[in-house]
Amino acid sequence: MKIEVLGTGCPKCNALEAATKTAAEKLGITYELEHVKDITEIMNRGVMMTPALMIDGDVKVCGKVPSEAEISTILTSALARKDSA
Repeated sequence: MKIEVLGTGCPKCNALEAATKTAAEKLGITYELEHVKDITEIMNRGVMMTPALMIDGDVKVCGKVPSEAEISTILTSALARKDSA
């Protein structure tokens, strides 16, 4: 699973990255995490508000920091979709 946090490195972006790592590790999933900080690259992905969370190329959250529980739900749903594909 490829997880990307989009944001310039502000406290909210860093909080999203930390919460996402924690959620993924608690779920025991194998993942690759990248923090995209280049604003041009962020805009090229169609994101106009940060922080944003992308899972396997799909924007799941934009403009807020979801709770760890919400992130776990997002990751679990993405895994389920991946397994059924």
